[in-house]
Amino acid sequence: MKRKGFFLLFMMTITILLTSCWSKKELTDLAIVAALGIDKTKDGRYHITLQIINPGNVAGGMQGGGGGSQSPPITIYSASGDNVVEASRRASGRISRRLYYAHTNLVVVGEKLAKEEGINILVDAFDRDPEFRNTSTLVIANHSSAADLVKTLTPVDKIPANKVLKTLEFTERKWGENVKTSLQEVMKSLESPGRGTVVSGFRLDGNPQQAQKLDNLQESAPGATLRASGIAVLKQGKLVDWLYGERARGTVWVLDKIQGTDINIDWEGKKEAIAYQTVRQKTSVSAQVKKGQPHISVHTRVEGDIGDMEVPVDITNPKV
Repeated sequence: MKRKGFFLLFMMTITILLTSCWSKKELTDLAIVAALGIDKTKDGRYHITLQIINPGNVAGGMQGGGGGSQSPPITIYSASGDNVVEASRRASGRISRRLYYAHTNLVVVGEKLAKEEGINILVDAFDRDPEFRNTSTLVIANHSSAADLVKTLTPVDKIPANKVLKTLEFTERKWGENVKTSLQEVMKSLESPGRGTVVSGFRLDGNPQQAQKLDNLQESAPGATLRASGIAVLKQGKLVDWLYGERARGTVWVLDKIQGTDINIDWEGKKEAIAYQTVRQKTSVSAQVKKGQPHISVHTRVEGDIGDMEVPVDITNPKV
């Protein structure tokens, strides 16, 4: 009897300690935020733009319920506040669901905000939010506002946030003039004294009003599109310069983040006669002071394939 009583008491104690679904979240009660855009208003307030997924429209090929009429795969909500948290709370007053940031993979910061105030305060707010993921990608709006980028509808990829992320991923892998930077990487660089931060830029080509219409997706050549544009250089969290072309690619190369690119080589007086495709590379940077002056050495080892030759070259010769 004593053993049975002890066993019964043990089972009752275990039952009390078992966890339950106290933090459950019903999918029908959540507004899944795919992208978050942040701009600075003329009166100095923060203006956020939320790109919220319409699950039914994404799964149903953008077919609405009314006689086959089309509806967008995302819905845009905006709000302003003295800080990002206040703006987010104000936006909740216009949405019938709870804002859910656990799937927010993209954060877009307006160029004006990045220049005048910097991103330090924004990163601090994201880091303090237990729901916001630090692996989200950060981009700077290049000659565009963050709202224009977040509101743009994109072909091929129904969710515009995915379009931006995939573009960064593939252009980094194939061309090397952009780099995909997460919030976690930005935070580490901001905490390191004397270290700068580089973030990819994205811009809107075309009319912002046209970019928000479904008509833009019904054209074989959309009039308004999003594209990767340059690298933003940040000093102490503030935007100080933009790098494009070879300067951008050289920066990515020095940072040892080149995954793949093409190099055109001159040969025997002919310009850009050979196309060389890099497969792998390793860059090392060392610095020392000589006679009171800093000297920086960059050493790169590259392996790749010959993609095209416009001149006769004896590639069987190891010296060549």
